Amino acid sequence: MGIIGADHTCYTVRDLDRAKAFYCDLLGFEILHARPNITNKYFRDIIGFPDAVVRDLYLRIPGTNHHLELFEYQHPQGEQQDTTPNNPGSSHVAYLVDDLQSLYEKIKTFEGVEFISEPVYLDEGPNIGGWALYMKDPNGIIMELYQAPKK
Repeated sequence: MGIIGADHTCYTVRDLDRAKAFYCDLLGFEILHARPNITNKYFRDIIGFPDAVVRDLYLRIPGTNHHLELFEYQHPQGEQQDTTPNNPGSSHVAYLVDDLQSLYEKIKTFEGVEFISEPVYLDEGPNIGGWALYMKDPNGIIMELYQAPKK
């Protein structure tokens, strides 16, 4: 008895439409379903807000069977958190990419993205020969883009 896998990763965003433009239109995530107003009792019980109204997008991460779920709380609305990488509770998903420099150039044109680093060559350690960067999406969510070393 215990963990047998992972189904999805979920983040709360302040602007679901902006998140859709970023993840779907720019990065190619596939929408599996979208719910404009989640008000089910079971959902409210799970999240601990008995009067919650939440919009969501449930996305397939390209090249995987893992999913990304994005919530926008219409009620009650929360406050933006400081997701700086060294703050306890901050997190990220590392997305595999095939050409980090090209994707970096493409993402730089998307308004509201904040790069923590430019692409960095990994010159030591277990991923030597790869490339990586940290960034914040337009909702302030940290993500890593990682290009594995060429074999």
